[in-house]
Amino acid sequence: MDNALLLDDDDGRVAALRRLDVLDTAVEEPFEKIVTLVRTVLAVPVATVTLVDRDRQWFKARRGMEQSETPRAVSFCTHTIQQRDPLIIENALADPRFADSPLVVGPPYVRSYAGIPLRTPEGYNVGALCAMDTRPRRFSPADIAILSNFANIVCDELELRLIAQVDHLTGALTRRGFVDQAQREMERTLRYGRASSLIMIDVDHFKRVNDTYGHSIGDQVLKQIASLAETTLRPCDLFGRLGGEEFALLMPETSGAAALVVAERLRNTIAEHPMTLHGGGTIHVTASFGVAELSASFSTLTAWLERADTMLYAAKSGGRNRTQLAEPM
Repeated sequence: MDNALLLDDDDGRVAALRRLDVLDTAVEEPFEKIVTLVRTVLAVPVATVTLVDRDRQWFKARRGMEQSETPRAVSFCTHTIQQRDPLIIENALADPRFADSPLVVGPPYVRSYAGIPLRTPEGYNVGALCAMDTRPRRFSPADIAILSNFANIVCDELELRLIAQVDHLTGALTRRGFVDQAQREMERTLRYGRASSLIMIDVDHFKRVNDTYGHSIGDQVLKQIASLAETTLRPCDLFGRLGGEEFALLMPETSGAAALVVAERLRNTIAEHPMTLHGGGTIHVTASFGVAELSASFSTLTAWLERADTMLYAAKSGGRNRTQLAEPM
């Protein structure tokens, strides 16, 4: 796809952003270091690693910016991602696109802006590395070159997150790490004609937790659920976070009936366990489970995952806080 088509393909761009699995994630040191360096080297009060979702911009790392996200409509970065070159604004008050923006007329009172698009290997601009000043300013070619080099590092870090095997928040395997190891385990199981079962886990009404208590509380809940799951694991089991509030547990040498017992035990543990919050207080959550034993009829790992996911959907449709076991195929 050529550059013009990529820039016009916002659905594809948002899909590329979602594949990075980075929105609403916890603080990560590499990105924090970059915004600190940008602010220091360019002598600006505000620096952000900004990711542009469909209707909002969310800051993966920020310095000098109080908000964690803003509506996309008021952002500078929505304009940055629509071009290949850096977006430079010397005086926001003199630019009709930004003069009335809440980010200009209110905190942090942006007057000048330099943004470098953050481009995926597929060519989609998923966000921008931004430097902002509270006074009109002309960013020099050297400033832009420095910011561009930092933007390249951000893009590399975003890709490294995908390659990494361990989820930063929960300590579980990442989706890629889980898939890689599960593929090998599936091949071994089928080769030797052994039993193996897959359990899909999804936290019920998790969006409500985030909307009611905030994403930081949601993160705490996910960490505690992962910790509870870890107590059920054997050394040979694989436990991964597939994305958001969805987890998977692969149990080698385990029939579907035996995996159902494990899933039910974990489901009850989660339902009965008060999730302790930093600063005091507790909340209760539940989770739904789908279980599928490996069958020779599954030609791919994707097919096995889909079977377990179908059971998970059935558990949710049946009222949530339930476990559903797939019939043998």
